[in-house]
Amino acid sequence: MGTQENQQLATFAGGCFWCMVSPFEEQPGIISVVSGYTGGHTENPTYEEVCSDTTGHYEAVQITYDPDVFPYEKLLTLFWQQIDPTDPGGQFYDRGDSYRTAIFYHTEQQKERAEASKQELAESGRFQKPIVTPILPASTFYPAETYHQDYHKKNPAHYQRYRKGSGREDFIKQHWSNKPDKNELKKRLTPIQYEVTQNDATEPPFQNPYWDHKEEGIYVDIVSGKPLFTSLDKFDSNCGWPSFTKPIQQSEVEEKKDFSHFMVRTEVRSKSADSHLGHVFNDGPQDKGGLRYCINSAALRFVPKSDLEKEGYGEYLSLFEKSE
Repeated sequence: MGTQENQQLATFAGGCFWCMVSPFEEQPGIISVVSGYTGGHTENPTYEEVCSDTTGHYEAVQITYDPDVFPYEKLLTLFWQQIDPTDPGGQFYDRGDSYRTAIFYHTEQQKERAEASKQELAESGRFQKPIVTPILPASTFYPAETYHQDYHKKNPAHYQRYRKGSGREDFIKQHWSNKPDKNELKKRLTPIQYEVTQNDATEPPFQNPYWDHKEEGIYVDIVSGKPLFTSLDKFDSNCGWPSFTKPIQQSEVEEKKDFSHFMVRTEVRSKSADSHLGHVFNDGPQDKGGLRYCINSAALRFVPKSDLEKEGYGEYLSLFEKSE
């Protein structure tokens, strides 16, 4: 783990600041995420003043993070994946100067890395239109009113409706999902892995690799490689499938109502690859939130703690250090 001296600031504007908190706060190495206003000329502006587009301020988030755990380059990658970087007039349903995107750099090194990241995105061909998000020097950051902080936790139902209704959710899925070609998957996955992830099948209980697996490490999406669950949240539910109290990052899983087999259940899918993972139930350990994520082993690949660094998941080592 990094020390307190290694704490650094990163500031991003990505449209409505409600939607820019949870993707960052779930990551290891993130110490705090504050919603606020920056880039303008008015001191201590109110939300109403900023939204009137008379202050020059952007709605933004300021992140305090440990670069030894979660480097600035990863923050940049995550930032691009939350926004439409080709829109100069706002974001999605929200129009006006206060909803424009920007990267505010705190050091010359951040500026260089942001410019390189922007160039890489432009050359990737992911977007047809030019990348217009500016890279600007950081200025005074004014925290927003208390009711705007952690809005996604205080008003979860409204927040989810807003993300969907604004068009952000569909845009992210369209431009940033990593759903691979079915033929490529048939070559890469075993038959049971393919059937579970692509055709919503269920593997047999007690006859799968991870139902009683106890090694320390993380479980990633077999299709996309995105981290989904950790051994720290795994428990023995006696159901014959791997069971977890929560995902590593809620933003990496999607929950949908499932009416198949004459039952009403909540299906769990991976957001990045749209893989079927399993189901979530309300009969988990009460002291851990009461949920049981019942997941097919065939949808997962286990990465041991000792291999996290070499496999590109080094930031997740900090989760195990906290628990020791």
